[in-house]
Amino acid sequence: MHTPYIGRFAPSPSGPLHFGSLVCALASYLHARQHQGKWLVRIEDIDTPRVESNMSEIILKTLQAHGMQWDEDVLFQSQHFDLYEQSIAQLRQNNEAYGCICSRKEYNARGPYYDGLCRSAAHSFENNAVRWKNDIGRASFLDLHFGERTVEERFAKEDPVLKRADGVFAYHLAVVTDDITQNITHIVRGADLIDTTPLHISLFSALGSVAPQYMHIPVASDSPGHKLSKQGHAPAIDNHCALDNLKSALIFLGVKPTEIKHLQSIDSLLQWAIEYWQSTSLSKETEILVSVINDVYCLKA
Repeated sequence: MHTPYIGRFAPSPSGPLHFGSLVCALASYLHARQHQGKWLVRIEDIDTPRVESNMSEIILKTLQAHGMQWDEDVLFQSQHFDLYEQSIAQLRQNNEAYGCICSRKEYNARGPYYDGLCRSAAHSFENNAVRWKNDIGRASFLDLHFGERTVEERFAKEDPVLKRADGVFAYHLAVVTDDITQNITHIVRGADLIDTTPLHISLFSALGSVAPQYMHIPVASDSPGHKLSKQGHAPAIDNHCALDNLKSALIFLGVKPTEIKHLQSIDSLLQWAIEYWQSTSLSKETEILVSVINDVYCLKA
């Protein structure tokens, strides 16, 4: 039985979309449309202290200004706390979660990965962090672009936090729970998240679900090892330059400038990209250096 394609783009409202965000949005949008699938938008506002007022609306308007219209209603993680509690309850019922009293400073002093000190201590779940007892420990997966990928075993077998002691749900739990809820079949995202993927696939299994297929793409960086990010104050993309922004993003994704030079509208550009862009044209590097020329991002020489 054929499973319909459902993809998603999931920005956090901690700042406006930058060029790296646009590249990811465009790649996931094109991949979904090329497979006659749905493209959903999820606002990952789970980390409430970092959420900026009105930023979700700004992000959605930016996507629309660049011609990318999503299917179905936008999902907000802040409205799904009950679902995250249900996931934790399921893991607790299966004896796959435990309370942890270790602070980040304490376990970092013991090593680069959490050492499972509280696994058998039977600490209360109240007012303590909740960790997943990760006995699956998957370390590798097949990426649709990069092929077979393997992460460091100690990282793959780490017991991640599901809910912090202050009550904030962790990214790992929220993203997997929401992908299950939305029946996501394919995830296109930046290569900076590639090392978390085996952990997520393991958590899908623990929650009784089949993981989506993953395709990671190179991240946009302004210097080696320094990706464009909201935390790094990457400049917001200008909606008034949407056509040029999209052309720059397509060039980043492997399209030759001469192939799209003649296209002078957003609709014609996106239709061309849906028909002709191929993920096989993506670079096999995990990052690509970019610079800003006349307020438009270009690849660095």
